[in-house]
Amino acid sequence: MRISGLAALAAVCGIAFVSGATNRPAAAQDFPTAPVRFIVPVPAGGVTDAMARIVGQNLSEMWGQPVVIENRPGGNYSVAAQAVARSPADGYTLLVAPDSTFTANPFLFNNLTYKTSEFTPIVVLSRATPMLVINESLGVNSVPELIALAKSKPGALNYGSYGIGTYAHLSMEDFKQRSGADIVHIPYRGAAPALTGLLSGEVSMLLLNLSSIEPHEASGKIRIIASAGETRAAKKPNLPTISEAGLKGFSTSIWFALLGPANMPETLVKKIHADVMKALDTPQTRDFFEKNSFERVTLSPAEFGQLIEKDSKHWEALIKSVGVKVQ
Repeated sequence: MRISGLAALAAVCGIAFVSGATNRPAAAQDFPTAPVRFIVPVPAGGVTDAMARIVGQNLSEMWGQPVVIENRPGGNYSVAAQAVARSPADGYTLLVAPDSTFTANPFLFNNLTYKTSEFTPIVVLSRATPMLVINESLGVNSVPELIALAKSKPGALNYGSYGIGTYAHLSMEDFKQRSGADIVHIPYRGAAPALTGLLSGEVSMLLLNLSSIEPHEASGKIRIIASAGETRAAKKPNLPTISEAGLKGFSTSIWFALLGPANMPETLVKKIHADVMKALDTPQTRDFFEKNSFERVTLSPAEFGQLIEKDSKHWEALIKSVGVKVQ
């Protein structure tokens, strides 16, 4: 019996793939023959929701069937995740969610009501690279200068985040541990108020996506000093990463993806993956990526499963090291 790429993924992520009958009679090549639902774990209007709607519209035109967006926020993404996990594995109910749904939440929350093993990875829709941005009043131009300033004034500098347990919080705690700097955490209720705090000088620094910062850079109130990802940002190729700037091994990123319930047939997964990849190549989607400083990701479903495993190990180790738990 040939072992497929998705079977290998099952071993990696604990996800079972079967090729048995689904609740719909149509073969994978005929999919879909009815409306498809995209369940989104955040309210309408955010980046995750916008990504779901753009991809959904493109697929609807391609498939000749409606792609209905259902926003189900709540329960730290649990409401939406449960709805998909408990649906038939026929491809008609799918989840559009950020990476933390599967890479950080299982280690942040004691009573999470879903498991990564209850999902089939299909396709990564996009990736964003956060920037390390500081208030101009700090008077520094690089990561080494920022660390030196923070060490010279223990506890005097602070950083903003979008709340306890968000990547902006956990990654800055990683920054502190690696650098040995004492920087105080100021949590906000979302990215927008955190950015307002940075612009007003209420906080000294912040990790935030480039598209949110770039419009304010010309004001002279803030300064981007490094990319926070593994590689340099495509729109700022001359800007070093934090790791390149001296904090070896530091990196963080954000990605958004499409997943289905566990046990989706391999042929169906491949069909949806191929169609979504085509949907991501439309002018409308490329414009959205450009506006939001997103990058295309061309991973296969098996490689996507490996990404989940890799990032889960990163966040698990960091969350345990920081000692964060959210009730």
